[in-house]
Amino acid sequence: MIALTQRLKLLLQHTTTTTTTTTRQRLLNTTTIMNKAINSVDEDLDDQQCALLSEPCILVDEKDRNLGSASKRECHLMRGDGTSLLHRAFSVFLFNSSGELLVHRRSDAKITFPGHYTNTCCSHPLHTPEETIEEDAFGVRLAAQRRLHYELGISPDQATPEELIYLTRIHYASPSDGVWGEHEMDYIIFLQKDVVIAPNNNEIQDTRYVKREEFQNFLNDLKENNIPITPWFSLIAQNLLPLWWENLNNINKFKDHQNIHHMM
Repeated sequence: MIALTQRLKLLLQHTTTTTTTTTRQRLLNTTTIMNKAINSVDEDLDDQQCALLSEPCILVDEKDRNLGSASKRECHLMRGDGTSLLHRAFSVFLFNSSGELLVHRRSDAKITFPGHYTNTCCSHPLHTPEETIEEDAFGVRLAAQRRLHYELGISPDQATPEELIYLTRIHYASPSDGVWGEHEMDYIIFLQKDVVIAPNNNEIQDTRYVKREEFQNFLNDLKENNIPITPWFSLIAQNLLPLWWENLNNINKFKDHQNIHHMM
């Protein structure tokens, strides 16, 4: 991974953004040369994680309007100007019947933010007919069901789209290592249910349930032990999660599908 970072940083110094005739062309015009370079260095990445880089993500603008698709690789590469492509994502917060939040530590094989603690599940809807369904974010909720099964082994019947509560969206950006980064329109999904988990160790190295009254101590312990947390989890934990968690039994009153929380 270090070798990959060094080679791509040199490449990124020589990439520039140029004006083109369409929004999508403008967004993607710096990635072609990057892809040629990365194809030669993919051996530095974990095989399973590398295979996922070809998945088609959903490009959006700052109002969350679908602009088309780009690969996961294209979406997570930092461009020469320090930005990356804005794409649709989701963050699931799963609580058990006692109100404890399931968190996990990302595996060291992850390309962005390896070894970071984060919320229950974080990923992307794909640019497919099913996962681009806009009404009540049904496509995003289908994607959340898919990834809960893939990452945590939660069977689809334990987390149906109808059970997954779409609360709101946040817009944030954060570099990971100077080569890879995040720039996401992140849908916040809640679920309170007792489920059976069987984590995928290529995605997750640790899981735990945390009580609300112990959550700040949990974060403090991570900091004292130099264990990082993901930037989106940090933003949500500081700004939104405390109120939502305190009102978990009446969470639907916090649904806001009109506004986007811009946390840039």
